[in-house]
Amino acid sequence: MLTPEELRQIQRLHLQLKKKVDSPFAGEYRSAFRGQGMEFEEVRPYVPGDDIRHIDWNVTARTGEPFVKQFREERELTLLLVLDRSGSLRVGAGGRDGKTDKRLQVARLAGALAWAAVRNGDRVGMLSFTEQVEEFLPPRKSRGHAWQVLRCAFAAPPARRRTDLSLALERSGRFLSRRAVVCVFSDFLDEGPWERPLAVLSRRHQVNAFLVHDPLEARLPSVGLIEVEDAETGTRRLVDAARFHQAVSLKDRLSQLRRSGAWATSVGTDEDPFHQLLGHFRRMERVR
Repeated sequence: MLTPEELRQIQRLHLQLKKKVDSPFAGEYRSAFRGQGMEFEEVRPYVPGDDIRHIDWNVTARTGEPFVKQFREERELTLLLVLDRSGSLRVGAGGRDGKTDKRLQVARLAGALAWAAVRNGDRVGMLSFTEQVEEFLPPRKSRGHAWQVLRCAFAAPPARRRTDLSLALERSGRFLSRRAVVCVFSDFLDEGPWERPLAVLSRRHQVNAFLVHDPLEARLPSVGLIEVEDAETGTRRLVDAARFHQAVSLKDRLSQLRRSGAWATSVGTDEDPFHQLLGHFRRMERVR
């Protein structure tokens, strides 16, 4: 169950998202996440400069005049949001507002995309996971889905705190019957072999990976010996803060994601998540 304070946080964030997800955000979302193809709309008389590959030979033969087919983008797409809810997402030094952890950044990112999808008439669904699938919302056209995404991101942490990213990626592919846009929000600190399942998913779907991180993970303040606790296993150990470093760096994780076929962007808890999303959209458009 959500606490009264968590409900107030969701309501504030929901209002913030409604204001943020507007032009230019909505336009950039639409350009980056295009429809699933083109469908025939009508025929019209040929004019010089038209692509001859679009000539409708049946109509042309019947009328004696050249006609070309016109197509329109099949706009509606399916967006699946895959949210990491493992223990490591509770880490955060506070960010710019003093209260941001990785979980809150995930909620902002996923909520913004869910709201943009609803605004564009797209179907949006959600899968949340730890070491197992925690919750699955089938893709639908519903304003309530944006609220459900935020509710899930803010709900009390599951009893299970470990991460099985490979399982989440495999299940995501299994739940999708047609080509979709998949957005994965995680710190990607799972030691399991998740690169192959991600590559398999990327071959069929457009996969976007948002690597959420906190500056505290990369470098601790130089305060000597301190006791640290693993957020997922609960294991405690004494470390020298000056010598502390991550087993897999942020740069290496981004490289792993890109090699596996995902469009990858890092989002720090000290960064504006909406600005990072816009940058992600624009990079996709430039590459195209």
